[in-house]
Amino acid sequence: MNVIMLLKHKDTVKYIYENNTLRQGLEKMKAHGYTAIPVISEDGRYVGTVSEGDFLWYIIDKQSACGMKGQEKSFVRDIIRKDFMPAVKINVEMDELLQRAMSQNFVPVTDDRGTFIGIVTRQDIIRYFVEK
Repeated sequence: MNVIMLLKHKDTVKYIYENNTLRQGLEKMKAHGYTAIPVISEDGRYVGTVSEGDFLWYIIDKQSACGMKGQEKSFVRDIIRKDFMPAVKINVEMDELLQRAMSQNFVPVTDDRGTFIGIVTRQDIIRYFVEK
């Protein structure tokens, strides 16, 4: 099966830009009820995923005395972990998707140029294997 059949296209997925402020990122995550969200560059490349914990630990470590104003001076790119799982390419095998889904809620998908094209959710991957 081709991963394209499970793909939630970028147009239907919420994401944030790496140059959004922490406050903007938190507001978007809260508005949509997400616990993690893809991060892309202005030119559309996937640069990572941030979670609620990433925001929390950054604020505790760096901004505890600054409050909400400090969140307007820091950017999402400042909290992207160096050890995040990279996105998969569109031609990924289903077994690889399953492996990735074991450690994250969704798997970001890029084209051959690294441009973010969407996500495959853990729920959709599990459904695929159950129906198979």
